[in-house]
Amino acid sequence: MSKANHVKRPSLFWLLTEGGRAATELGLSFTFRKLHRNKMTGDGHPVLVLPGFLATDSSTKQLRKFIDELGYDSHAWGMGRNYAKVKFLKKLSEKIDDIAAETGEKITIIGWSLGGVYARQLAKAKPHLVRQVITLGSPFRGISEPNNVAWIYNLINGFKRASDIDNELLKDLPLPAPVPTTAIYSKEDGVVPWELCMEEVEDCTHQNIQVRGSHLGLGVNLSVLEIIADRLKYTQSDWVPFTPQSAIKDLLFYPSL
Repeated sequence: MSKANHVKRPSLFWLLTEGGRAATELGLSFTFRKLHRNKMTGDGHPVLVLPGFLATDSSTKQLRKFIDELGYDSHAWGMGRNYAKVKFLKKLSEKIDDIAAETGEKITIIGWSLGGVYARQLAKAKPHLVRQVITLGSPFRGISEPNNVAWIYNLINGFKRASDIDNELLKDLPLPAPVPTTAIYSKEDGVVPWELCMEEVEDCTHQNIQVRGSHLGLGVNLSVLEIIADRLKYTQSDWVPFTPQSAIKDLLFYPSL
């Protein structure tokens, strides 16, 4: 039996405190971004940011502004609300083609929650166009496992469960993408089980990083922003795992490292 079969849905406490914790993280992020506004060291490569289940581009607005402020070219997903439709993958694949053709560069894809599941599948389908993938609380190792939003998915999809989607796709979701990948997760996640948001095997191009914070605040979490700012500097040829800048930060903000 796989590890995914042993996990439980996040606790009610973490779920009920999601909103307040996310609001606090958003407030703290403004100061962090001000400190980075004069550090536009980015190479301008395109960064596609994908929202989570039931979210829209509004949820990633602050993250995309931060990416632009660093000197990169952020792109929204542009398809309205994310209703977890498999057909979105085809549209996103076309979007990847368009961005690559327009810029002539490989694309970093950042996916929040379900958006990260899409990001990994896009990288598997078109690794020649993807520079790297960064996932934020994305349950790619068990999207049909117990979580605190499954009932919403079932309702809006005519009471079809996530496990009812294409079986071959479900089998492929946990498999790693053939590009550098950073999987960010939080043990205080109140929406999805953190155990399902990690690569099963870490190697020289696949890293799991634990941060402290809520699921709804991952896109503005200070630790997450620091990781993204660091990761975007790397290409496939020089990518190395993330290392905190100090032992204190390692101890306080990155428990898994």
